[in-house]
This record gives sequence, structure tokens and C-alpha cells, in this order.
Amino acid sequence: MRKGLTIGDFSQITHLSVKTLRRYHEAGLLEPDEVDPYTGYRYYSTAQVPAAQVIRRFRDLGMPVREIGAVLATDDPDARSALIARHLARLEERLDQTRAAVTSLHRLLTPAVPPIEVELRAVPATPVAAIRATVGLDEVLDWYGGAMAELERTLRAGRLEPAGPCGGLYDNELFTDERGEAVVFVPVADPPAAGRVHPYTVPAAELAVTVHRGPHDDIDVSYGALGTYVAEHALVVAGPVREYYLVGPRDTGDDASWRTEIGWPVFRTSAG
Repeated sequence: MRKGLTIGDFSQITHLSVKTLRRYHEAGLLEPDEVDPYTGYRYYSTAQVPAAQVIRRFRDLGMPVREIGAVLATDDPDARSALIARHLARLEERLDQTRAAVTSLHRLLTPAVPPIEVELRAVPATPVAAIRATVGLDEVLDWYGGAMAELERTLRAGRLEPAGPCGGLYDNELFTDERGEAVVFVPVADPPAAGRVHPYTVPAAELAVTVHRGPHDDIDVSYGALGTYVAEHALVVAGPVREYYLVGPRDTGDDASWRTEIGWPVFRTSAG
């Protein structure tokens, strides 16, 4: 009497290799309908074909085996949707990273890229409302978003008007060691103290300044060009790099209109 589909037959039907089916069995993700206790042969039923196809699609999307198991194990539609949504969010983040890399490559490989414009500027000490933290390079974007939102809420609550564009200070260690101090700030005449927000003074400095135009996908290219200028003009770095967000996502959804001023603290080592 035929017990069901052999693992070979099931593999041919589902386009999942025998090796993969064995691995899914061992992981508890897709167990055979029956396992012969004497031979150890695995047998599957046709009713398992849809589940196998769902698993294959999730694996094509890079979902971890453990998460696929959780999706298949729950009968709660909300829980299932939350698991899938979480993975889709990860996919969208990877897609954004891929787009950013492509944008940078296009800019790097485009011939006859015009040289950046650099201004040497002395800026005075500036009182600001700030949030400071030691963060990892891979978490700085999420941290910045939360910190900036808290700053805006605090200023609104105190009915305080910004005295200039918001900005950030980023220690060298954040880039060299992938962990360092970051400060996000908003200039204000009388900085408040509430929650993580505290008064801070952005120190006076001489800066080599350039403006990055557009989204931040390729801002590293602008950093590279500014750093090259600093090195070639005998200017020495003397502190954390600064960013001033002249126009950003809080001002317009048109990322082509964004303008970010990058300020590289310097001092001249020669008359040149």
C-alpha cells in the first residue's frame, strides 16, 4: 500500500530540494506526513504542497526559518500579519540601503563631476537646546530621529522659537571606531532643560564648509570631497564634524530640495 509521496516526488512537485526538505524537517518547519519507523523514509501528502509553496516564497524573500515557523504556527491573523510586516520592513530597509549605494556609485562614476564649493568660515559660540549620547554608527539615524522629535516637542511646549537651523555634532570616533558621541541641537536664545533636552553651547570654531544637495544617500561622497579639500589645502581637523540641516524632510517631502551644510573644523598649517 502506497503511504504517500516520497520525498523525491514531493521535491519535484514543490521545487524544494531533497536536502532542503530534510533540513526543514530537522528544524520542525515542514515535517513529513509520515516517517517509516523501520526505514526512516519520509512521506508527504498532497495537502502539504501549499504550505511548502508558502515556505518557499518566504525563503525567497530571505525570511529566517525560525520566523517562518512562527508564521505557520499561529492561527491569529493579527499575529501573522505583524510577523510578516516586520520582515517586510526589513526588506524595505535593505532596499533603501541598496538604492543609497547605487546613488553613491552613480555619483562616483559620473565623469567630469564639478568640484565642490568650499567656504572657510569662523562661527561664534552658539547656545542651543541639545540631546547628547554615545551611539553606534549603525544606530545613529534612528537615534537622531527620536532626539530631534523630542527637541521639537520640548521647544513647542515652551513656546520657544529656533534661532537658526538645527544641526548635529559627530565625534571622529563615531566613524573611526563605529561608536562615539553625537549631539543633535536646535539654536535657541534661552535653552530649556526637560527630559533628555539640556542647554549646551556649540563651541566657536573655524570650519571648512560645503553644502550637500539632495538626499543623504550619497552624503559620504560630499564628505570625501570635503575631506580631500581639507587635506590638500594643509588644513588639520580639530574637532567633531558638524552638520546643519538647512532644508530637510521636516521642511519638504521633495528630497531633491534638501540642503545639508557640512562643517569640518580646521586650522591652517600654512599660509596657503
